[in-house]
Amino acid sequence: MLDYIVVGLGLAGISFCEVLEKEGKSFKVNTDNSQQASQVAGGLYNPVILKRFTLAWKAKEQMELAQPFYADLEQKLGKKLDYKVPVLRRFASVEEQNAWFEASDKLGLNHFLSTTLIQNKNPSIDGSFGFGEVKYTGRIDTATLVESYSDYLQKKGLLERESFDFSCFEHQEGHISYKSIQAKQIVFSCGYGLKNNPYFNYLPLNGTKGELLTIKAPDYKEENVIKSSVFTIPLGSDLYRIGATYKWKDKTNEPTEAAKKELLDKLKTFLKCDFEIVDHVAGIRPTVVDRRPLVGQHPEYKNLYVLNGFGSRGVLIAPYASAQLFNYLERQIPLDPVINIQRFTKKYYKN
Repeated sequence: MLDYIVVGLGLAGISFCEVLEKEGKSFKVNTDNSQQASQVAGGLYNPVILKRFTLAWKAKEQMELAQPFYADLEQKLGKKLDYKVPVLRRFASVEEQNAWFEASDKLGLNHFLSTTLIQNKNPSIDGSFGFGEVKYTGRIDTATLVESYSDYLQKKGLLERESFDFSCFEHQEGHISYKSIQAKQIVFSCGYGLKNNPYFNYLPLNGTKGELLTIKAPDYKEENVIKSSVFTIPLGSDLYRIGATYKWKDKTNEPTEAAKKELLDKLKTFLKCDFEIVDHVAGIRPTVVDRRPLVGQHPEYKNLYVLNGFGSRGVLIAPYASAQLFNYLERQIPLDPVINIQRFTKKYYKN
C-alpha cells in the first residue's frame, strides 16, 4: 500500500513529489507528457504584474519558498536550473515612469521595485524613456527540470510513462487502486488534462494557449530580461525566448502563424537589430476563472485530490501550493480558502 499516486509531472507534480520525498512518503507517478505547459514555459519567477505595476498574489510568500526549493533541486539533480537575471520594464512614456515610482512607494512593492531609473545603453533597443528594474527575479529552465526529474524518478522505479486509464481506477473506503497499485490517496496534477478527468472536470479550468518564439540575435547582446509588449529572455549563445501570447479558444499544442505574427509585430516595436527564428512552441496553461489555483479534496470521494490551475505563474506558485496541500493532507492544517476547491462545490452538485 503506497501513500500516494501522483498523476502528472509538470511543475505541480514535481513540486508535490519533492514534498512527499522529503517527508518520507511512498509514491508512484503516472505521466504521459500530453500537457506541454511546463516544458514550453518562459520559466520566469517575477513577483510583479508588470502591465499594471501591482504585486502578484502571495508573491512574497511564494518567493521565499521557491528560491530554496529550486536550489535544492539543482543539488539533487546535478543540473543548472535557476538563472538569476534582472527583469527590466521598458518605459514607453514619462507617464509610465511616474506610475512606476508611485508603485515603488507602496507597501510590498517597495521590496521588489528599484527606484533607480536605468538609462538604455543597448543600441538594439528603442528605449529612450529607460527602464525600471524588478529585484530578486530569475528564470527556471523548466524543460531541463521536467526531463531531469522524470529521469530521476524512472531510475528509482517510481515513474510510469503512460496515459492514466480511468477504467482501471477504483476508489474504495480508505484507499484507491489503479491496475496493480494500491494507495491511500491520489493527487491529480495534470494541468489542462484535468478537463478529461471524470472526477474533477466540473472545476472551471479554462486553459489559455500560450506561444513562444526562440530567436537568434547576435547583435542584441542583452543579459537582462526586457519586458515591453513582449518579454525577451536571454538563454545564452545569442538565443532569446520571446513571449508570450494568450488565446482562449484554441486548445491545441500546435504553434500558429497568427501567434508568430503577433509576437513578431510586438517585438519589432522596440527591437532594432536583425534576428532569425529558430523555434516556435505552444502549450495550454491551466488557468482558472478567478485566477487562483485549484487545490483540495474531491467533494464526495475523500481520497481524491487535485493540485492544478497555476496559470502562467507556475514556477512561483507550485512550491507554495504543494506545501499547502501536503500540510492539509498530513497535518490537518486548513487550506488557504482562496485556493481551496470547496469554493466550486456547488458546481459539482449541479453537474
